[in-house]
Amino acid sequence: MEYIYGAMLLHAAGKEINEDNLKKVLDAAGIEVDDAKLKALTASLEGVNIEEIISKATAMPVSAPAPPAEEAKKEKKEEKKEEKKEEEKEEASEEEIAAGLGALFG
Repeated sequence: MEYIYGAMLLHAAGKEINEDNLKKVLDAAGIEVDDAKLKALTASLEGVNIEEIISKATAMPVSAPAPPAEEAKKEKKEEKKEEKKEEEKEEASEEEIAAGLGALFG
């Protein structure tokens, strides 16, 4: 990330993004420079219109995760729990009825 930040800093300052300039920025920040990463980044940025990319990135809406879906999952779990409780109550009441009838015919 430091390499990208350095390239962005050079871009903001209106300087050419090349290996020498980027290395100077990273050295000034106290970051140990990996020449392979430096070459890879500068090569990948050749011919890239950074202004265009920045404008597209800021124009894109950021969507937050949908909490209602999580709430819906929780509600379904709660409904299932309630259904289980009702089924247990019905089963218990059927057992009680059977026990009561058994007492009649003893």
